[in-house]
Amino acid sequence: MAESSLRKPRWYLIPLRVLLVTVVVTLLSFAVSLLLGILGVILAAKLKGGHANMTLAYRDVALPVAAMVGTIVLISALVMEIRHYRQAKALGQIADQMHPAR
Repeated sequence: MAESSLRKPRWYLIPLRVLLVTVVVTLLSFAVSLLLGILGVILAAKLKGGHANMTLAYRDVALPVAAMVGTIVLISALVMEIRHYRQAKALGQIADQMHPAR
């Protein structure tokens, strides 16, 4: 086996990975929901014949969607990382029992 697959799991990297994934996915969801919100506000303004109020796209669409997605991603990434850490730790203990001379 390769050395990289036999290294011990590091618990202190879990928060770093979780926060990195959460920030990236939250920003991506904010950008997509803002684009859809702007398109919706422009479409509504054209249908009503008025001016488009772009603050609605930020305040009422993009920010709540990004907050919801960020919360869901934070919880799910934390659960998955903890599960992965525990599994890697258990597999490492089994490998140590099978090959104690490493």
